[in-house]
Amino acid sequence: MSTKVCVLGAGGRMGQSVIRAVSERDDATLVGAVDRLAGPALGKDCGRLLGLDAMGITVADSLDAAITAGVVVIDFSAPDALISALPAVQATGAALVTGTTGLSPEQLTRLEAAAADVPILRADNFSVGVVLMRLLARRAAELLGASADVEIIEAHHRRKVDAPSGTALAVGHSVAAGLGVELDANADWSRHGQVGARGTGRIGFSVIRGGDIVGEHTALFAMDGERLEITHRATDRMIFARGAVRAAAWLAEQSPGFYTLEDMLS
Repeated sequence: MSTKVCVLGAGGRMGQSVIRAVSERDDATLVGAVDRLAGPALGKDCGRLLGLDAMGITVADSLDAAITAGVVVIDFSAPDALISALPAVQATGAALVTGTTGLSPEQLTRLEAAAADVPILRADNFSVGVVLMRLLARRAAELLGASADVEIIEAHHRRKVDAPSGTALAVGHSVAAGLGVELDANADWSRHGQVGARGTGRIGFSVIRGGDIVGEHTALFAMDGERLEITHRATDRMIFARGAVRAAAWLAEQSPGFYTLEDMLS
């Protein structure tokens, strides 16, 4: 059975990558595409937007006409756009796969509440390699404990607006779980000036923004005389888009609830 997909954030680079990923598959069909008001993609055929043959799907400014029950919305937009789309998703009984990062605690609570009505899968990163990286980082933290100083280092393109990245935060939470602590109470988000010596058990974050870096994440465990680095590098954002479409096919068969990529892979 073909998975019917509507893309939210179709004008962005990830949204366009998802449209391309859907077009690659025989078991997925694009039925709608939505972008922000006054976005340059509005009114354009999705195929033409990618430099392909016309697909017959025009980028709209509202989900209302694009989704029905049985459709999976794949969202790579912005926090406010995602939250604004939830009523339409809930009203139609559609499913939602979202990779939007930078949500506030209140917005995340709103998203989780919507999962009582519809299936929702949220991931900070749709790469299987990143899932494995998180598992390895957690295990390393469990074994090394306070003997290692942990630093999460991430790099992205110059246009990324949130920092640290959602993936870096997810890796940080995995490390914190391995140490048996809460991330927010033990994280050093930035350093400037006379910050003093590093405290035991702290989890540091270092952020790089520049060029067209797709995404690089390292969990560094620094010890006396040695260091361990667990690194994932993405060189093509299509891996995330293909992962999101794979998640959509899986989510279409699920009951209402809040899911993660780990649920799909287990």
